[in-house]
Amino acid sequence: MSQKYHAQIYVTLRPSVLDPAGVAVQSGLSHLGYDNVEQVRIGKYVELTITAANEDEAKASLDRICDQLLANPVIENYRFELKAVAGVGV
Repeated sequence: MSQKYHAQIYVTLRPSVLDPAGVAVQSGLSHLGYDNVEQVRIGKYVELTITAANEDEAKASLDRICDQLLANPVIENYRFELKAVAGVGV
C-alpha cells in the first residue's frame, strides 16, 4: 500500500553565487527606508504531493526531482520538508 506525502521544497542560490534579484530587492527596501535589512537572497518555493511506498522512497524521489528539474545543482541548494497526508493511503 502506498502513502501520499506533502512536500515543501526550498531552492536557494548557493552562498557564493551573485543574486541580482536579491540585490535589487535590498536596494528597493533601502529606498523605502528599510536601512536595517543587511542582505536579501531570493529563492523558489515549491509544494507538491507525491505517492510512495514509504517515507524513504518519497525522499529518494524528491532528491531526484530536485536534482533533475527543480534546482540547478551547479548554482543552487535545495532542502525539503515531507509530511504524510493523514488518513490517505493509496
